[in-house]
Amino acid sequence: MKAAELFHKKTVYSFEVFPPKKDSPIESIYSTLDQIEELRPDFVSVTLGAGGSGNGENTIAVAKRLKDQHGITPMVHLPCIHHTKAQIDSLLDTFRENGIENILALRGDIVPGMKRAEDFAHASDLIAYISSKGGFDIAAACYPESHTEAPNLDTDIEFLKLKQEAGATHLMSQLFFDNEAFYNFRWRAERAGVTIPIEAGIMPVTNRKQIERMVSMCGASLPRKFTRIIQKYEHNPEALRDAGIAYAIDQIVDLLAEGVDGIHLYIMNNPYVARKITEAVVGIIRIGDK
Repeated sequence: MKAAELFHKKTVYSFEVFPPKKDSPIESIYSTLDQIEELRPDFVSVTLGAGGSGNGENTIAVAKRLKDQHGITPMVHLPCIHHTKAQIDSLLDTFRENGIENILALRGDIVPGMKRAEDFAHASDLIAYISSKGGFDIAAACYPESHTEAPNLDTDIEFLKLKQEAGATHLMSQLFFDNEAFYNFRWRAERAGVTIPIEAGIMPVTNRKQIERMVSMCGASLPRKFTRIIQKYEHNPEALRDAGIAYAIDQIVDLLAEGVDGIHLYIMNNPYVARKITEAVVGIIRIGDK
């Protein structure tokens, strides 16, 4: 199933997972996938390493297993900044051969020491190229508090419109911890002419190092309520995990009340976290079905 079709029917609920490292056995993620199946997300996105240097084979293997063994629609991440057109063509052929029809098209992070390819400078270039090939549903990323390289949010939204015009059918947001920032972004995007559905990206915090790393990468702001939680429980891992889950649930309930198109949960391959949050919000999500 193409993921875009889901937004016409319901409030979409999806997860992100990452495959085992290239030198790790693929079987190490099987237990996580088994437990994810019980939660019945609408689709699961699977990350991919940059420039063919990462875990591409494992990404495809995880996506195929989700589809064939668990009956879950997979979506593969596809970054382009370090990929040549020939490499993209090869990956698209592999996706087709394995029945994978959903792609999250990304510029991707610039890897120090790795030469940038010249075929795709921006995600919109990749989206237009994949769209010209036909047969794929293409999602794109968005940044509620602006991409770290963009001069401001309005400029970033103009780039977002280019992704829509190139063929993106829906958007998945980077993580954020301040719902008001997301609502402001959504309003500005709609005012600027972005009409495709936007899934809100939520990451439950399970440890301080995790959040510091992610915030440094994506520039998400930290509300006072959130920082108090980190400071209070940073030396008690179990308490911080449970407080992080509670904070994420609170975010999701508020987003659902505000009519969000979907929730994309960055579960960090942690089925316990995914289960606790899903059990708390599944009834509310069903109420939002169209």
